[in-house]
Amino acid sequence: MSKDLNSVFRTKTVEQSIRDTEEPEHALRKSLSAWDLTVFGVGVIIGTGIFVLTGIAARNNAGPATALAFVAAGIVCALAALCYAEFASTVPVAGSAYTFSYASIGELPAWIIGWDLVLEFALGTAVVAVGWSGYVRHLMHTNLGWDLPKTLEGPDAGGSFDLLAFLLILVLTVILVVGTKLSARITAIVVAIKVFVVLLVIIAGLFFIKADNYSPFIPPAQPQEAGNGLHAPLVQLLFGYAPTNFGVMGIFTAASLIFFAFIGFDVVATAAEETRNPQRDMPRGILGSLMICTLLYVAVTLVVTGMQKYSEMSPTAPLAEAFKSVNQPFFSGAISLGAAVGLITVSMILLLGQTRVFFAMSRDGLLPRVFSVTHPKYRTPYRATILLGGIIAVVAGFTSLEKLAELVNIGTLFAFVLVALGVIILRRTRPDLHRAFRTPWVPVIPILSIAASLWLMLNLPAETWIRFGVWMVIGFVVYFLYGRSHSRLGRSGQDAEY
Repeated sequence: MSKDLNSVFRTKTVEQSIRDTEEPEHALRKSLSAWDLTVFGVGVIIGTGIFVLTGIAARNNAGPATALAFVAAGIVCALAALCYAEFASTVPVAGSAYTFSYASIGELPAWIIGWDLVLEFALGTAVVAVGWSGYVRHLMHTNLGWDLPKTLEGPDAGGSFDLLAFLLILVLTVILVVGTKLSARITAIVVAIKVFVVLLVIIAGLFFIKADNYSPFIPPAQPQEAGNGLHAPLVQLLFGYAPTNFGVMGIFTAASLIFFAFIGFDVVATAAEETRNPQRDMPRGILGSLMICTLLYVAVTLVVTGMQKYSEMSPTAPLAEAFKSVNQPFFSGAISLGAAVGLITVSMILLLGQTRVFFAMSRDGLLPRVFSVTHPKYRTPYRATILLGGIIAVVAGFTSLEKLAELVNIGTLFAFVLVALGVIILRRTRPDLHRAFRTPWVPVIPILSIAASLWLMLNLPAETWIRFGVWMVIGFVVYFLYGRSHSRLGRSGQDAEY
């Protein structure tokens, strides 16, 4: 029994993880710089969250103080980002939290987090593709008078198959097969457009701010109607605490919602193996993109809540509607176009992250090794990319994904917990490792990261926890039926060493 327990917690040394990246048939091309990583980070973070969730959080949870909610959510992510930066610079290997957990906590926890990330990135890619499709259909109808046949508009629009979302994922799959440098160039162009739109909102909106709309900045607290059953937040079912709308606590309620707006900075860590100088560039890319996006989020929120009373904000297109409310249709149309263009990079980078996690798990033998073979010319994991891209395209085409943002949230927060825990463990077990970037105040910062992530997880509905639990159970079954016996680490016959 003791031997079986030890086998599932065997760790793969950092040195062996790095040696694996040098196998010609399973090696990725190193082509990314700190600038590329920062652009990737900004490209995936600025998306559905800022263009949609701002209005929902301001209208229902925090009013103008939603700007403070973005600060709170940004702090939670910053705590995790410091831990990611240390790991990514110390273990510059594809796989992000999966690889970090394998080097510090053990094989089974690494499998669990890898399995979790595969789901998180897949659902995130599909959700964003469906959202992009909705924006494009709206623009086609409004500006060109074109409409797709109803059956091809997707389940969310009353149709059967979302053709645009399906085609978007297929095109992005081809781009990622051709190479990360090409995708980085396309991302840079699209991110420039997206950041221009955000700056347009900030600068143009300054001329339409009314001071009265900020009063009160923190609206009086309103206790939420008590939830019941699986729709209630888990913290309420466990401790009887019901989250509050508005007031000071409403800021934290809003933070648990708009946390989705920050999802993506951890995707930067999945590209560590494709970075020319990961020890220097990974911390810059992760922390730089997070800082830029937090500042933009706070500025946008302050502007739009100053332009329009929070109680009147649109829950679906708050930025565009804020300009409509002050009779500025040009800016409204420009924002809608920028949002549609910007969501392309979000889907592409989430798909990039998923394929790299899948690739790393395959290279370790926990998934079939055939998916870790890289393209002879482009040096990309083309088999994994084609497989996953095809599956996600079908999911995006046929599925209505309204509630799955919460499932993406819980998966990301769970990854944050394990990465923070891994930093503490690796500091104790491998103090000799060269760390180009060191998380300050260990173990205080990782413990704060764990506590903050768990608190946001507890604010998610119980039904989200059940869905997450079901996916994890499936993952356990796959690991014990396949991954454990095919693990390269296990077959080497060494638990402490690869």
